[in-house]
Amino acid sequence: MLERLTQRARGLYYRSVLPPTAAQIKSLGLTYLSYEKLASLLRLVRQAKANGVSGDFVEFGVALGGSAIFIASELDAGRAFYGYDVFGMIPPPGEQDDEKSRRRYAVISSGKAVGIIGRQYYGYMTDLHSIVCDNFRRFGMSVDGQRIVLRKGTFEQTVPQDAHRAVSVAHIDCDWYEPVLYCLVDASKRVSPGGFVILDDYNDYGGCRKAVEEFLASHPEFEVLQTQPNAVIQRV
Repeated sequence: MLERLTQRARGLYYRSVLPPTAAQIKSLGLTYLSYEKLASLLRLVRQAKANGVSGDFVEFGVALGGSAIFIASELDAGRAFYGYDVFGMIPPPGEQDDEKSRRRYAVISSGKAVGIIGRQYYGYMTDLHSIVCDNFRRFGMSVDGQRIVLRKGTFEQTVPQDAHRAVSVAHIDCDWYEPVLYCLVDASKRVSPGGFVILDDYNDYGGCRKAVEEFLASHPEFEVLQTQPNAVIQRV
């Protein structure tokens, strides 16, 4: 039934059934994710908890922290949230990425990108890490380095610090082929059986889709659960 609704009608529906945190995050311009994508995130996080899947919640690509805050608001005992980001200008796409990705990066690198709801693009903000910490505090959460952890730097610099920690839900939101593939390979080593990996940019950038398809071809222990509104794979 929902598939027959217009995009706007679906957005209104998902907004009505989500916790108030979702509308607050959207109104503050803290996430590009639609209400439908936020609903998908929430469903998977709660399913992982209900099924007793062990491990932390992680996000690769934090930006202003909207989806990170939304995910971390669902933490229960024994879990932590880890967010990884350069907290600045994103790296450029590579040879495996599509023309759409290169056009998008050209706008960003020119200084002409416009942020969420017409505000400043997050990549141009000074000390984005501190801004994200402040955003967490707005929602009553502290980036304390234990229950909520934000790692600043490239994935290659930061992700290996937590290689020993299991993951129940991973949200990958880093656009281009190389970082997406890197995060998928990391997830293959840490995601617990029954855990989920969510690919935000699967339908937006060709490099992300290519990375997912290559990963699945060599990792039969993961299966595709959905490709809309975001792609979701599960460790079986």
